[in-house]
Amino acid sequence: MRKGIIFTGLLLLIGRFALAQQDAQYSQYMFNGIYINPAYAGYKEVLNVHSFYRAQWTGIEGAPRSFSVAVDAIANEGNVGLALQLFSDKLGAQSTQGVYANYAYRIRLNEDGSSRLAFGISGGLLQLGINGSLLTTNDPELDMPGGTQTTLVPDARAGVFFSNDRVFAGFSVDNLIAPHMNKSRYIYIPQPRPHYYLTAGMLLPLSESIQLKPSFLLKDDRGGPSSLDLNAFLLFKEKIWVGGSYRTGLKLYDKNYLQKVLIKRNAAVAAIEFFPVSNLRVGYAYDFSVGPLQSYSSGSHEISIGFSFAGPDMRMATPRVF
Repeated sequence: MRKGIIFTGLLLLIGRFALAQQDAQYSQYMFNGIYINPAYAGYKEVLNVHSFYRAQWTGIEGAPRSFSVAVDAIANEGNVGLALQLFSDKLGAQSTQGVYANYAYRIRLNEDGSSRLAFGISGGLLQLGINGSLLTTNDPELDMPGGTQTTLVPDARAGVFFSNDRVFAGFSVDNLIAPHMNKSRYIYIPQPRPHYYLTAGMLLPLSESIQLKPSFLLKDDRGGPSSLDLNAFLLFKEKIWVGGSYRTGLKLYDKNYLQKVLIKRNAAVAAIEFFPVSNLRVGYAYDFSVGPLQSYSSGSHEISIGFSFAGPDMRMATPRVF
């Protein structure tokens, strides 16, 4: 089978464009918002380390593989959040590595600081690359790049995040600088595009030992189809999260530049997260493809691990809403 030929066709069907770099998709972001919003830094109010590994669309050659690790903590009596995030993302011939430093100013909205409004910014570097040896073309006159092309570009993110003991909401945007890379020099490297994230949710007690956490995430890049995640999780005895998500395309506004034949990227997600010990959380998510990928993919697997350097009175199992 020629490299990536089936995968390339599927990407065209579901609307991933060769000239636009798409952000990595994680299914367990609702347990650590630093991956989508720099204003989340310091939310757990302890030194926290968290990592993801995601193998998307297993069984398809060239399918995405993503890894990310983040460290965050508080300073200035909890009024400042700091974070460092590193990640690597590979999709077929494309590759992206990056590092971001995050700063969040967390405003107290009540006396004990359990209700806060945070404003966050982050800056970092992205290394964007493409391996020309993995590309094929039907145009004999098209001069494909040989070997690997890479470029290093600066980037920035910004966001706002509100939370109290039961409710959270946030809005953020990334890729604020990277889209202005020198496209004439690296014409085959996909150009990053700003992504906008709007999320909200709550924690509802159903009994003394069970709590319900519904939430949503709306994602848009003003280029491809918008995406909506609807999530619902149950927390049992502050020890185990069990639940899932449904992800679908959404038409928020007219995008007449999109192909009319595009097929929505629908997926269902089943996930579990548990606490083997009080400061350690381990999660697993499985995405079921819904649509044209069903016949080719065995689904997506995602593992997350988080560790908190907290005392016994500040356990990671405490049911923070996000």
